[in-house]
Amino acid sequence: MIFKDLLVIDCASYIAGPAAATMLSDYGARVIKVEPPGEGDSYRKLITLLPGEANENFYWVLDSRNKESLALDLKRPEAREALARLIRRADVFITNFPGPIRERLGITARDLTGLNPRLIYASLTPYGEVGPEKDRTAYDTTAWWGRSGLMDMVRPGPEAEHATTTPGMGDHPTAVSLFAGIVTALYRRQMTGEGGMVSTSLLANGLWSNSAYIQAALCGVEVPPRKPRGQRNPIQEVYTTRDGRQFVLVSVNFEREFPLLLTAIERAEWALDPRFATPDARLAHAGLMVGLLEDIFARRDWPDWRDRFTEAGVTFGLIGRTRDHEHDEQILANDFLPAFSDRPHLRTVANPVQVSGLEKVTPRMAPDVGAHSRSILTELGLSEEDILAILGRGAGLP
Repeated sequence: MIFKDLLVIDCASYIAGPAAATMLSDYGARVIKVEPPGEGDSYRKLITLLPGEANENFYWVLDSRNKESLALDLKRPEAREALARLIRRADVFITNFPGPIRERLGITARDLTGLNPRLIYASLTPYGEVGPEKDRTAYDTTAWWGRSGLMDMVRPGPEAEHATTTPGMGDHPTAVSLFAGIVTALYRRQMTGEGGMVSTSLLANGLWSNSAYIQAALCGVEVPPRKPRGQRNPIQEVYTTRDGRQFVLVSVNFEREFPLLLTAIERAEWALDPRFATPDARLAHAGLMVGLLEDIFARRDWPDWRDRFTEAGVTFGLIGRTRDHEHDEQILANDFLPAFSDRPHLRTVANPVQVSGLEKVTPRMAPDVGAHSRSILTELGLSEEDILAILGRGAGLP
C-alpha cells in the first residue's frame, strides 16, 4: 500500500475533510479520528434526521471506514498535550474547524507545524482562508451548491423549483480536491523535506463545478435560462419506458447521432421528413418530436431499449436508482462497491481514484467512539496514571 507509512490525523467533522482522510486510508494510510468523547463527531448523529430507523449508520460507515477513534476533549490541557504528542509523529493533519475554534484549541497551521515542520496541514473551509466570510459556517448545500450558482443553473426551466443537494453531494468532490492537495504537498515534502499548509473550500469547488457557465459570464456571455420540455433539443431529453424506467439521451454531434437513434427506434423515414431532417427543424418542432418519442419509448421495456441503443451506437444513460447499483454488472466488475473485510456481506462505495498497479486496502468497518483511545495513548508513551487522568476526567472514554 503506497501510504502504509503515513500517519494521518482526522480532526474534522462531517464529510469533506474526513472523506479526504478516508481516501488516504484506502491507500494504506493509518488514520486516527480525533473526536469528542461521549457522542463523538456530530456526523454520527446525521442518521437520526431520517424518518424511521436504519439498521446501519450508513453515513458513518461510508466516511469513517478504516479509521481508529481517539476520543479527546480538546478543551482540556491534558488532551491537547496528548494530541501534541501525536502531531509530532504525524504526516498529515486534517481539520475543518472554524478559525476561531482552531485558535482557541491551539490547532492552527502555525501551532502544529511549529511542533512538526514536516507536517502537512490540510485545511477545509466553506468560503476560503481569507476575506470577510472566512469564519462563516456552511454546508455543501449553501456554499458548494447554492453560492456557486449550480442550484440555479440546473433547474429544468426558469420557473422550476430549486432542488437541494443529496447528503455529501458537494462534500465528496471537495474531498477529492483536498486529497489531491495533500498528495501534492507530500510530493513537495519528498523533494524538499518541508511540510506546510494546503487548503480548499466548498465554494472553490462549487465554482470549479460550475466553471463553464462562470467562465461564460467572465467572457461577457449571458447564458440564458434552460427552456422547458418541448422547446429544447428532443434528442437531449429524458424519456420513460413501458416498465417505468427513465433514461437520458445526450448528443453533441447531432448529425452523427440522429441517424443512429432513428435506426434504434425504426424510424429511418424521419431523416427525410422536413420537420425533423435538420437540427433547426427538430428544434422548431421539438414539442411534436418529443411527443412522438415518448409514445415510441413507452411501447418497450428498458432492457429492450438498452440493447437497441447499444447495438445502434446511441449515446444514452439509464437514470439510476440507488438500489440498482449493488446489482450493476459494470459497477461490480470495476470493484466500485467493495465489501468490508470484517462484514463481508456489506459493501461500501470506493473512492473514485484508481492508480495502475496500486491496490486499495480492503475496507474495514468504522469505529465506535474512542474505540482505540487507550491503545493509542499507550503507544504515545503515556503512563498508566496519565492515561487514567485523561480517560477519567472526561477527555476520553473509560
